[in-house]
Amino acid sequence: MDTPRKEALKADPAVKVVRTACPHDCPDTCGMLVSVKDGRAVAIQGDPTMPFTDGTLCTKVAHYLERTYAPDRLLHPMRRVGPKGSARFERITWDAALDEIAARLQALAAEDPETILPLSYAGTMGMVQYSSMDRRFFHRLGASLLDRTLCSSAGKFGLKATLGGSVGMDPERFDEAKLILLWGANPVVSNLHLWSRVQEAKRRGAKVIAIDPYLSLSAEKCTQHVALLPGTDGALALGMMHVLIAEDLLDRDYIARHTLGFEQLTERVRQATPEWAARTCGLRVEEVVQLARDYGTTKPAAIRLNYGMQRHAGGGIAARTVACLPALTGAWRDAAGGIVLTTADFYGFDHAALERPDLLGGRKPRVINHAAIGDALTSARPPVKAVIVYNNNPVAVCPDSEKVLAGFRREDLFCVVMDSFLTDTADYADLVLPATTQLEHYDMHKSYGHLYVLANNPAIAPVGESLANSEVFRRLAARMGFAEDCFRDTDEDICRTALKSASPRMRGIGWEGVKEAGWQRLNVAERFAPFADGGFPTPSGKCEFYSAALEKQGIDPLPFFNPPAESAGSNPVVAAEYPLAFLSPPARNFLNSSFAHLKRFRELEGEPRLEMHAADAQERGISDGDRVRVFNARGSLLLRARVNGKPRRGVVVAPSVWWKKYSPDRGNANNLTAQRTADLGGGATFYDCLVQVERAELQAP
Repeated sequence: MDTPRKEALKADPAVKVVRTACPHDCPDTCGMLVSVKDGRAVAIQGDPTMPFTDGTLCTKVAHYLERTYAPDRLLHPMRRVGPKGSARFERITWDAALDEIAARLQALAAEDPETILPLSYAGTMGMVQYSSMDRRFFHRLGASLLDRTLCSSAGKFGLKATLGGSVGMDPERFDEAKLILLWGANPVVSNLHLWSRVQEAKRRGAKVIAIDPYLSLSAEKCTQHVALLPGTDGALALGMMHVLIAEDLLDRDYIARHTLGFEQLTERVRQATPEWAARTCGLRVEEVVQLARDYGTTKPAAIRLNYGMQRHAGGGIAARTVACLPALTGAWRDAAGGIVLTTADFYGFDHAALERPDLLGGRKPRVINHAAIGDALTSARPPVKAVIVYNNNPVAVCPDSEKVLAGFRREDLFCVVMDSFLTDTADYADLVLPATTQLEHYDMHKSYGHLYVLANNPAIAPVGESLANSEVFRRLAARMGFAEDCFRDTDEDICRTALKSASPRMRGIGWEGVKEAGWQRLNVAERFAPFADGGFPTPSGKCEFYSAALEKQGIDPLPFFNPPAESAGSNPVVAAEYPLAFLSPPARNFLNSSFAHLKRFRELEGEPRLEMHAADAQERGISDGDRVRVFNARGSLLLRARVNGKPRRGVVVAPSVWWKKYSPDRGNANNLTAQRTADLGGGATFYDCLVQVERAELQAP
């Protein structure tokens, strides 16, 4: 928002400013200010008082009012009147919709409640609309449990094995680092406020190195780009360890005091020579050695590990392995040193009180992995007979799309979608329920990329007949006779519940204060160096190079290289037919599938494209601008080739994720991805995918 308009709104006595928070699946979780006049939101901006947001928003959320007031926004409950997928609906009342849902769920629950599946994810990440009344409802019902694994499960489990949880350095301190490794991270696109700190560090003389198979927008602006092969991050970390130990670039005092298993680790990495690592990663030996030397001799050194590198079959162990590096060099001693993947476990929200798993009453429903939802909807026993979809667009975002679509096309599957727009998934719904946007409800937020609690206050009344997720489940619970007091909690009651915590980091943080101020930092030191003196939340209290917890699960207790499932080295038969590694990282103008339906952002993104190295394109007779067919045994799609050399040779990149209905052949990257899960946490393996590319002779239909 330009300065003159800001001043005009500030001077208008009819304008009130409401403190809100960005709800989307992004580590920044920005504080926002919404200006409201005559009941309508007229402006949105970053909260300049919130230290991490610092008054700025990404280009997507800066236009959030276009989303709230979009002409295609869902305003009323609707019932399907055409074939599944036809997107033909008629308007009905809320009472009719909720009565039908309650009747269908009651009948299924009487037979077997595990035939009912909540299918939600992170379309909003607030505690109220993401994980409270909904979880209570499905726990009380006894429905199947959903293991929400699409994004971060493997990496979080890997960090837990090494560090004890989803913890790390304070992202606010990156501007003080002298060396920054952006490991599988593209903060220009997905971590904007960290990027500003990285830029500041670089201006102060820091060396910034991008470790990524793809020359991303961030990598273009770094000091150095290390373009390793996809899925080989663990091998690179092991090679770095070999050099650090061989050349004694270690903090032996820190290792002795605050780590477990150094002797075993030393023996393990003896064979992980720079030559082996370079060969495995597709790098030059000098790159591996110099990276290790830079890391071992520069202090403070910060690693921003991101989720792309753990979306492989070996992704969990890879994240665990990389997380060992800061303890070897003592990087944790400084507030600007260490590693961060996520800060989520620094918060002490009372998730048991929010979600009430005790309502299961001793029942142990089956757990269905979100990454394998295609199989679950087509072959699970007992079959899934009803899905309630909210904060999610599985037809667009889940792997192995053809199987996912086969499930949603089932005439015997009762499907309810709660959303603000008619998504790819909503096209297959029996009932569509209009959901509020962030400007229309209360919520309480933590972050996985900073250390602040944020409140979201409703700025406007719900648009049309839309209802908050929490209110829908509250009304369904009443219809189904759930008498427990927790189903009468208001949204503000839930916010208070979230903040009732015994954690010392939550001391002094209450709903009324956060609601008024908009945000509050956790009760930690301004220069927060969480493990300067050890105190890791592991069983031993130390950084665990040797993990007894993994050993008990039958997993190698020491770091090792767990290769991708689909690569020339690990699967030469598949690679002979499909020789190119396929990556589908976030498009700059989309956020997962959010915003991908809005005209502004589709136009900015252009069209679905495949970025290629010139040598790979030349081998296939492909020129820049050609329509190409990308395919493997799971499916195919048509894309526009962009021969720009940004991917390393042998890798192709399709920025994602497009809604299928806006793609040339009604496909997207997930036509090609696999339901295979990672080594830890059941995580999705979107980037463990081989394809072939050919020039398309015919234009898309």
